Amino acid sequence: MKTKIIKSRLLVFSALLLLTGQAAFSQEELEKELAVPAAGREKVSATFKSTKLINGHTNETLFKNELDFKVDHRFGDIAGSNGGIRKFFGLDNSTDVRIGFEYGLTDNLTIGLARAKGATAVQQLYEGSIKYRLLQQTTDNHIPFAVTLFGSNTIAAVTANKDDASSPIAYNGFKDRQNWVAQIILARKFSSNLSFTLTPSYVHRNFTAFRDQNDMFAIGVGGRFKFTRRMALVVDYFLPFRDKSDKAYLEQVTATKFYNPLGVGLEMETGGHVFHLNFTNATGIQEMQFIPQTTSSWLKGQYRWGFSISRRFSFAH
Repeated sequence: MKTKIIKSRLLVFSALLLLTGQAAFSQEELEKELAVPAAGREKVSATFKSTKLINGHTNETLFKNELDFKVDHRFGDIAGSNGGIRKFFGLDNSTDVRIGFEYGLTDNLTIGLARAKGATAVQQLYEGSIKYRLLQQTTDNHIPFAVTLFGSNTIAAVTANKDDASSPIAYNGFKDRQNWVAQIILARKFSSNLSFTLTPSYVHRNFTAFRDQNDMFAIGVGGRFKFTRRMALVVDYFLPFRDKSDKAYLEQVTATKFYNPLGVGLEMETGGHVFHLNFTNATGIQEMQFIPQTTSSWLKGQYRWGFSISRRFSFAH
């Protein structure tokens, strides 16, 4: 039964990607046929100032021959049983650290490589990603929102435990170490100060604990509100769609509960840098961890502060 459900979900996701591409192709052909004048039709730029908000990606890609160096850091719980003054409000701990590079092959195509510590038992993560800008919003609303496709493959390099009974990490070959993410990022810039994004997401993990879902769909929403020339409020939230019976079983066996990742933060532009100071209940930085495996609650004080620093370099001649 589960196999049929998974296959149907994969077909739905593939159909979404196909329809999105077909819509772009059809639109271009229609414009050619009607000879739509381009006067007054400008593309909207800088919907967001970074390729990521807090947890989720934005629609932004890099310019051709541009390199983005990004460092993300998450500390421990600020409050709750694992926080407070004795843990210096989480500063004594580090739940996850990620160092990554992104490079613009063209203005619409960005590739990336990253290394993350990992926030769960699955650690030492290596990620390869690709991001393609399919549609760009226009000022006359002929194209009312931007569409960007994102995909990644994350490989866990942590040493496998050979005892299946003692650890959930008992990889059976290289295939078990792989995890996949696919997203369609829809974004709209309503004004120079306000932007929103909607992100249907699909996560596939080749190896999971018993009755944990290998395939999971989620929907992400996010926004940016600029209130000074160089400062903005950013927020994002993800809603995973879980099988209720599997979720209840895992929560009972592991004595933990799953929560939806929510992040809020302050974005600051300082010359060539974009600096984010954020607070989130997600411990992991990679999509394959924070979407299906967030077990921290804001209401229990299990949120943490973190930061991200982005520095761009141009290699254009």
